[in-house]
Amino acid sequence: MAAGKKAQSLPSSMMEVVESSEKQRQLHTKTLKVVILSQVLAGAGLAAGITVGALLAQEMIGTDRYAGVPTALFTLGSAGAALGVGRLSQRWGRRPGLAIGFITGGLGAIGVVLAALLNSIPLLLLSMLLYGAGTATNLQARYAGTDLALPAHRAKAISLAMVFTTFGAVAGPNLVNLTGRLAVSLGAPPLSGPFMLAAAAYLIAGLVLLIFLRPDPFLVAKAVADKQRLKAMSDQAAQPQAQANAVNKKGIMTGATVMVLTQIVMIAIMTMTPVHMQHHGHGLGEVGVVIGIHVAAMYLPSLLTGVLVDKFGHIAMSYVSGFTLLLSGLVAAFAPGDSMGMLVLALALLGLGWNFGLISGTTAIVDATPPQVRAKTQGTVDVLIALGGASGGALSGMVVAQSSYATLSLAGACLSLLLIPVVVWFRTKKS
Repeated sequence: MAAGKKAQSLPSSMMEVVESSEKQRQLHTKTLKVVILSQVLAGAGLAAGITVGALLAQEMIGTDRYAGVPTALFTLGSAGAALGVGRLSQRWGRRPGLAIGFITGGLGAIGVVLAALLNSIPLLLLSMLLYGAGTATNLQARYAGTDLALPAHRAKAISLAMVFTTFGAVAGPNLVNLTGRLAVSLGAPPLSGPFMLAAAAYLIAGLVLLIFLRPDPFLVAKAVADKQRLKAMSDQAAQPQAQANAVNKKGIMTGATVMVLTQIVMIAIMTMTPVHMQHHGHGLGEVGVVIGIHVAAMYLPSLLTGVLVDKFGHIAMSYVSGFTLLLSGLVAAFAPGDSMGMLVLALALLGLGWNFGLISGTTAIVDATPPQVRAKTQGTVDVLIALGGASGGALSGMVVAQSSYATLSLAGACLSLLLIPVVVWFRTKKS
């Protein structure tokens, strides 16, 4: 009864969508278009921290040992933001949750620019925490595309939301020199330039979602689920519906573990690659090319990955993720430091393995949760992903300082193998 009263309190425009399957399909299509536009912008925003975050820290702090700390901080910030965005989305819908997340990330990017201007390390660290909200929101946005998607097409919906991140994410690293010159012309350090781009990109992405993501797809999906549950109860067919609304804890654990492990490996190796390249005589332009290709591999294959996950299942693609990350770590470990080709290959495989793991794990989470708890669960899982990434980022600089980039890469390769027993455990439990 409470669900019925809640449904009646929804705006009339939203109730029309709840009552019509055709309008739900139309809203799903519109949602994907809005999310895609925001992802193009957000991609440019997240690329700033990936490309020059460690270099800016190295320049300001004066040592490699703590170069991974700002990356760890913006990843840690993304953990808190993931929890906040998930809770906001669960209660108020995707629109306010995602918009607030991106705007917070934009304010953090502005803070990084100010920190570089003032040469203030405390302000840099605080701003990187806020900047992490953009990364978390960028990942949370992938869920918006699944709210009204059919179960058989969820991975494809996730991939559509992700693939368009590529355009901004690839453009961002390759604009390092241009944004650097812009920063210098404004009297700021050149490494602050990409964060100027990030500030504009995140703020505009937040406004796009705030203005155009109406009616809210998640609120519609919850109302549709409530309607179906009440209908099932009235037809005395509650058992199948209860199964449909049950939380699959094993599925959540498996999906979360796959995404956390892939995040740790990817963040650790990616964070120290620009520093490793700089030590071997590569310039910012070459760093931008390698990171640009890496980010392209993170997002561009998403359409194909979504089709493969829908066809073969998230279990099989989790295996593929583990083996791809293993190969990436081995190539990075044994590649000569002055070989652009081998570094490009290693980072491309790193991005591809992350892509396989993220879409497989995300699909597992969506399949395992009903709308009544889905956004909250998604936010909690993304907190674990962010914390894993923060750990990888923080430890990466220390490992390289104490040993070498090759040791870090081999450690990532070994860690990726843990995906295999995790997925085997899930299949055994499921059987």
